This record gives sequence, C-alpha cells and structure tokens, in this order.
Amino acid sequence: MSSETTPKSVLDPSKPIRVQMEALIRAKQAEITAGLESQETKEGVKFHADEWTRDTANGKGKGGGGRSMVIQGGETFEKGGVNISIVHGELTPAALISMKSNHKSFRTNKKSGEGDNDNDELLPKRFFAAGLSMVIHPVNPHCPTTHLNYRYFEVGRRAGKGEDEDELEEPECWWFGGGADLTPSYLYEEDAKLFHTEHKKALDEFDPSYYPRFKKWCDEYFYIAHRGETRGIGGIFFDDFDELPAQKCLEMAERCFDAFLPSYLPIIEKRKSIVATEEEKQWQLVRRGRYVEFNLVYDRGTKFGLQTPGSRIESILMSLPVNASWLYNHSPEAGSREEKLVKVCQKPVEWA
Repeated sequence: MSSETTPKSVLDPSKPIRVQMEALIRAKQAEITAGLESQETKEGVKFHADEWTRDTANGKGKGGGGRSMVIQGGETFEKGGVNISIVHGELTPAALISMKSNHKSFRTNKKSGEGDNDNDELLPKRFFAAGLSMVIHPVNPHCPTTHLNYRYFEVGRRAGKGEDEDELEEPECWWFGGGADLTPSYLYEEDAKLFHTEHKKALDEFDPSYYPRFKKWCDEYFYIAHRGETRGIGGIFFDDFDELPAQKCLEMAERCFDAFLPSYLPIIEKRKSIVATEEEKQWQLVRRGRYVEFNLVYDRGTKFGLQTPGSRIESILMSLPVNASWLYNHSPEAGSREEKLVKVCQKPVEWA
C-alpha cells in the first residue's frame, strides 16, 4: 500500500464524533490486520478475533467492550495484537479532579459549596472512550517492533434513562490522543526515514508545525529515564488534543491511521527474510527487555488500564513480547551495529 492509494474515508460529518470514531476504528482494525497478514509466510497463521465485554457496577457488558485481534506463532510475526475498545460509564471523583486540572473547559459540578474545595461531593459524570491500540513483535531481529494507538475521550452529563442511561448529552469536553512509533533492534536509516516521512506527510495536511512538535513529544514520552534512552527511534505522539474543531481532529486521526501501513509494510517485506545470527537474536531479546521496562514502569495507558475496575488484563498486557531478556551489566561492543542503535536512542535523530 502506498500513500497514493489512501483508503476512502469512512467518516460521516452528519453523525456524532463518537459514532464516527467507532466506525473508524472498526474499519482500521480490519484494514491493518489484512495488511499485516499479507506479510505472514507461515500457512494458517492469521489474526483471530476475541470479543469481550466490560464488567461494571451496572452489570456485565453495560460498560461497553471491544474486539481483540491477535496473531501469534508465525514466521514473520511472533506476536501481535490490533485491539479496539468502545467503553463508557461513570467517572470516579479522583478522575474528575484529575481531568479538571488537564482540561480547563471541564466542569466538576459540585453538589455543595461554590468554591474549589475538593472535599465537596461531585456530581456524577459520564464518559465515552473509543480507541484502537496495536503492538506488533516480528520474529526477525532486523524487522522492527511497532506500536500504534489512536483514541477519543469525551465527558458529559447523562442524557438517557433506562436502557439509554449511558447516552451522553453534547460533551462538556473531549480530546484525542495517540500516535505511532518504531522500535528496531537494528538501525536501518532508510526505514526510519520512511516511517517518519509518511507520518509527517499526514500531519502536514493539517498544520506543518504538528510533525516536529509531535515527533519531539514522542521522543520525550517514550523515554526510559532509568536507562537514559528512548524506547526506540520514535514517530509521533500527542495527547489531550483539542486544538482543532472535533471533526478536524477526527480527520487528522484518520490520516495518521492511513499513514501506518505504507510506513511499515515495506520495511517488513524488505527485512523479514534476512538470515539472523544467534547473537542478533540475543540482542533482539535484550532490546525487548527495554520495551517491557517502559510499558510496565512508565506507560500511562498500561498503568491506567491496570488500575481501572473492569479492565481486560489480557488486552492491556497484549503489548508485551513472548520472550525478552535481561543480561547483567550488558553493553554493546564499541563500534558495533548494536552500539549504533543505542546511540540513536540516547540522542534522537531528525528523520524527516
């Protein structure tokens, strides 16, 4: 797939953003899994669907659910998941206070008092969240791991009753977040340039300042402080984004989705048949250890999911590889390809 064959938009501006977002992530799940399957060489290895519902105080399934698409045990892909979730429910007081600090337009609507005393009881708020989250771990150490996530969140008062009790009025506040990034074990500069250039082209359609800003944001977010290095060679990342009208933000998310397959499939096709040595495979396991460290120690999405009642743990931990390694006091040989990668992770490069 090339940038010249961008898929037809599935958006319909006559419908609410939440409805369009659900349609978008369902379409992209099907498109991305089909694209990745086209690179898997082991017969019979496909993505398998796993439907789930969210358990809440309202009863099983009343809080929404999702669809996990998982591939494992292939010759090209060791493990991967392309998951969507569409969930809704009531926010806790702690979440309400936290969100108010991040979103100035968000109103907590306290029951008593007129000041900002956080001890006052807060009126209930309903939320809706929809997103697609993907992590792919290839078999070959010359093929990079990749991650993608785009999500939409809105908060408002309850509008419906009975069966429609979770339906929201016009949201009081909303935002988008997400991005895509590349985590290689071995650095191929042309691959890094391709990945970044495709995402830059997508963002440039909306504002030329977005790519450099979101690229820097990505480098800073996917940073393993205790190692003094980034998780990989970056990409784009943004969060709490509401700077454009909601429809434009949604269109931007769609274009970023569209940039993924043209930025990744050519890399897999080019690298998946390279014969790897045992030393290269061991290095891949060491780099996967870094991936695990970031996801379990720093990643906000992982921590939020593990702390949220009713969350599906299998989907949250889908991002972890089947195998990883931690070698005591290990460092790459001076002048080696392994050291070249580490140096880029210690000092991010401008690729596009």
